Amino acid sequence: MTVETKMALTEQDVRSFSANMNEADWMAEFRTDALAKVEQLPMPTPDKTKIDKWNFVDFPAHAVESTTFATLAELPAEAKEIVGDDQKNIYVQHNNTPAFISLSDELKAQGVILTDIFTATREHADLMKKYFMTDGVKVDEHKLTALHAALLNGGVFVYVPKNVVVEEPLQVLFLHDDAQASLFNHVIVVADANSSVTYVENYLSTVDEAAGQANIIAEVFTEDNAKVIYGAVDVLAKGFTTYVNRRGITGPNSRIEWALGLMNDSDTISENITHLVGNGSSSDMKSVVVGRGSQKQNFTSEIVHWGLDTDGFILKHGVMKEAASSIFNGIGRIAKGATRSNAVQESRILMLSEKARGDANPILLIDEDDVTAGHAASVGRVDPLQLFYLMSRGISQQEAERLVIHGFLAPVVSKLPIEGVKKQLTEVIERKVR
Repeated sequence: MTVETKMALTEQDVRSFSANMNEADWMAEFRTDALAKVEQLPMPTPDKTKIDKWNFVDFPAHAVESTTFATLAELPAEAKEIVGDDQKNIYVQHNNTPAFISLSDELKAQGVILTDIFTATREHADLMKKYFMTDGVKVDEHKLTALHAALLNGGVFVYVPKNVVVEEPLQVLFLHDDAQASLFNHVIVVADANSSVTYVENYLSTVDEAAGQANIIAEVFTEDNAKVIYGAVDVLAKGFTTYVNRRGITGPNSRIEWALGLMNDSDTISENITHLVGNGSSSDMKSVVVGRGSQKQNFTSEIVHWGLDTDGFILKHGVMKEAASSIFNGIGRIAKGATRSNAVQESRILMLSEKARGDANPILLIDEDDVTAGHAASVGRVDPLQLFYLMSRGISQQEAERLVIHGFLAPVVSKLPIEGVKKQLTEVIERKVR
């Protein structure tokens, strides 16, 4: 069975939106070319998850216009808890509206760019054309990537020039508080040669249920001897159909670290794939997941080794509550010629009820002899002896389960390289396990 993808939006609708956002002319052409490909391309085929009945195209509004903020003090309380009042380097998107931006004079003087994706098409066209959906995520991979390119309605562009070290994290908040809004966000982070940056983003829904789509793509590029630490905490409301694709490409002797808290309440397909292209490059993926209700989720974490002496490590822990189900696909792929590469992964899922389901699939695809590779995976239920021990000390069953969950996720949360992400993630986990 195929998924119906008849588009409600026409080429003229796409061009009108592009014009309204004051994009460069080349972007309007890019969008319409992508729209023409949607019908011909196949759907993605996530392993062990049937998505033929999932809705990926119906939404009440392509974009909604929301308020902007003169200062961070005007943010809603839930958002202020995340960003605080004194963040100097931050971009806030309010549903689909670029709502607030601040970048220190020091970083501006060094040539650092932090701007919304629409402005980037005009003011940084050469960089956008070089990195936007070229070597990272391509338009014609499948229907959802083409749909994303055609309907992109938000996102951010970050560029760190050669030899610039950004000491303080750059923070991005995608605030979703309109149930009608869809999120077709695109993020590009580029660290040029010998540079480094920590980028932290939050997806925050403050509505209980959404009616739109979340089709989100991030592309991260590290040039020679550069480093990007990419942290994210995703908390999107129930009701979305969520597709998230985060992709990394490394140059020689460069590194990408991922620290992801995947806390959406919606049905989700999530891909996190890094291509270690340059010799001596590396990537470290750490992610935690909590599923609840009846949501269905599929997570693919993959590191592909192309260069010599590359190093990749995947660590994922997930907790499934109630009738939630998840698939954890961990893939370490070493291509022919990628000698002396190292691919290691670990995936563990804890199920808290009889109806909860989890499946961890460690996969090693090795086309070279002189390499090191290994994996570990486990899926299981809460040890009743642990609960009994805690409850015998006067702790309620709910509190005992909460302590077990925190203990299970702690080995990943404690290793996350960004203190702000660690704190935010701990608070989100606490809300979800109550």
